[in-house]
Amino acid sequence: MTEAATEQFLAQRGLLFTVAYEILGSAAVAEDVLQETWLRWSKVDLSTVEEPRAYLVRIAARLALNRLRTLSRRKETYTGSWLPEPVLTVPDVAEDVELAESVSMALLLVLETLSATERVVFVLHEVFAVPLTEIAEALQKTPAAVRQTARRARRHVQARRPRQESSPAQARAVVEAFNEALMTGDLDALRAALAPDVVYVADGGGVRTAARHPVVGADVVHKLLQGAIRIAGGQFATAVATVNGGPGLLVHLRGTFDGVIAVSVTGGLVDGLYYVRNPAKLTGLAREVPLVRR
Repeated sequence: MTEAATEQFLAQRGLLFTVAYEILGSAAVAEDVLQETWLRWSKVDLSTVEEPRAYLVRIAARLALNRLRTLSRRKETYTGSWLPEPVLTVPDVAEDVELAESVSMALLLVLETLSATERVVFVLHEVFAVPLTEIAEALQKTPAAVRQTARRARRHVQARRPRQESSPAQARAVVEAFNEALMTGDLDALRAALAPDVVYVADGGGVRTAARHPVVGADVVHKLLQGAIRIAGGQFATAVATVNGGPGLLVHLRGTFDGVIAVSVTGGLVDGLYYVRNPAKLTGLAREVPLVRR
């Protein structure tokens, strides 16, 4: 491996991780894809490569597609609700509205409803602006077939896409107020922060206690939070952090890190709470991840 090849890979590492993570919804598996991409790149004759960035993205996308099919089979037997593996992102990600939305828990869950191929095509074309001809080459399909897949995936996502009506600053202010209500036990403020159709989803992976199905509606979610506060008996603490491009909460219970809550905010109210407690999905939170689109 030449020094030039190493530099080219490192220059695109952030982009490749972001591509793999959005396709897979797992930071750990995305890192595995990066390692495999590096190994394949190390064997490439660089004199045959005109555009290193495009070439590397194609390698990562193909590898991610293979991994995604395996993950999809595992999710069929998953205990309880499945949520993407959360990542801590640098605050700058929230300022790139398109990038922040693309890695949000709410949108990643929408992408889960696509087929594996549809998801890869949508992520590459809609988020990273990869030309359909390049995607066709990467997936070894005809341009016409990929174009049809792209249209189908776009329609599917647009019909289910989360609303985006709050600026990054507004969303953070709402989450900070929500966090204050949690920490002080102000049940009235907690109820007032919830949108009428708020959704609460918890992922314990069968290892930690979690609601087996999504909980919908402000009154029901408020009762759930009220019960959790009562059971914890003041032995929990939450702190605001940037989770998947937006404001979220890090949760400690009895002095031990318990999980991450990604929070969705629309119209000044919390309309989504995505609580990841499965320990297997909390291993990559030691540092902030600098996600990029270019």
